[in-house]
Amino acid sequence: MAFPVDITFISEAERKLEVKFPASFVVRMVKNNGGEVSTSGDSWQLHPFLDSSDRKRLKRTCNDIVLETKQAREWSDFPNNAIVIGSNGGGDRLVLLPSSDAPAILGPVYWWDHETGELIFVSDDFGDLE
Repeated sequence: MAFPVDITFISEAERKLEVKFPASFVVRMVKNNGGEVSTSGDSWQLHPFLDSSDRKRLKRTCNDIVLETKQAREWSDFPNNAIVIGSNGGGDRLVLLPSSDAPAILGPVYWWDHETGELIFVSDDFGDLE
């Protein structure tokens, strides 16, 4: 069960990762910190933002976006500029990549295939996902 999250925890993750999350993603996560989205052919469990406001939320958000991204960046074929926002339970990751015109601002959504190391385009905007 996902909870709302205060924007300060999202800002903290942005600071740690040195990125700015897309507005559509932030709006979604403020309302429901985690949850699930679907893309054509797959369902994704979204990683939450770490919420240390109380013990219950801390426990439920310990697999946060910052931790998941740092772990993924240790894999040899994972793109070092990708931010992990979800997984499908089969090893693949849903990621945000920087916008082409602003490297610190995240934009398009991709599916990273753990078997091939390929990035497969999903959407220009997270808000298009259901």
